[in-house]
Amino acid sequence: MNYTNMLSHVRLCAAAAAVLVLTGCATTANNPQDPLEGYNRAVYSFNDAVDRTVLKPTATAYKKVVPGFAQTGVNNFFGNLSDAWSSINNFLQGKGEAGATDFGRVAVNSTFGIFGLLDIASEAGMQKHNEDFGQTLGKWGVPSGPYLILPLLGPSTVRDTAALPADFAGDIWTYKTPVNWRNVGTGVRIIDKRATLLDASGLMEDAALDRYEFLRDGYLQRRQSQVYDGNVPRQADDVAEPAPSETK
Repeated sequence: MNYTNMLSHVRLCAAAAAVLVLTGCATTANNPQDPLEGYNRAVYSFNDAVDRTVLKPTATAYKKVVPGFAQTGVNNFFGNLSDAWSSINNFLQGKGEAGATDFGRVAVNSTFGIFGLLDIASEAGMQKHNEDFGQTLGKWGVPSGPYLILPLLGPSTVRDTAALPADFAGDIWTYKTPVNWRNVGTGVRIIDKRATLLDASGLMEDAALDRYEFLRDGYLQRRQSQVYDGNVPRQADDVAEPAPSETK
C-alpha cells in the first residue's frame, strides 16, 4: 500500500469513527468526556496489539542498532518539517511572535542545519512550538467533543479528528516525490517517533493499573494545556475534571 492509499484509508477510518460518535453508539462510559468508552477500549486493544507485535519490537531494534547521532538527525529533520505547519497555525491563532519564530527555525535549520538534520535554531535560542490545526480550532472556541481513539493513529477527540485532513495537508512530507522515498521516510518517521516513547511507555506499563484510563486522562489534560498554552482557565479546568461521583 503506497502512502497515498494509506492516507486515504486513515482518513476513512477517522471519518467512520467520527460518524460513530455523532450517532451516539456504545454509550456505556462513566466518564462524561468518554461516552464511547466501550468502542474506544476495543480500538485501544487493537492498537495495543499492533504496537506490541510490530511497532514496539521494531522501535526497540531501531534504538539499539541505529547510532544515536543518526536518530537525532532523523528526529530533527522531521521536526524541522513540522515547524512549517506549526508556524502557520501560530499565525492562525494570532500568535505572531511564535509564528515568526517557527518560520525562522525552518529557515535557519534548512540552511545552516543541513536540511534540518541539525537543530541550529534551538542552539541559537529560538524556541520550538508544536501547534496543529486541532489546537487552532480549540483557540477559535471549538469544543473538543468526546474522547476518541482512532485505529492506528491513537488518542484523539472529535475536534482533533475533524482537524486531521488539514494537518495531513499541512505536512510537507506528504508531497515528497518519488513515492517510494515518501513511503520509506514515513516508515522511518513512525519508527523514530515510537522509539522516543519507549521509556515513557515502559513506565506507563509498570505504573498504571488501567492503562486505558491513564492514557485517556493524560491525553485530555495535555491537549487542554496545549490549547491554552499552559494557562488553562479555571472554568475550563473545572469542566475537564469529572465530579467525584463520576470517577471509578
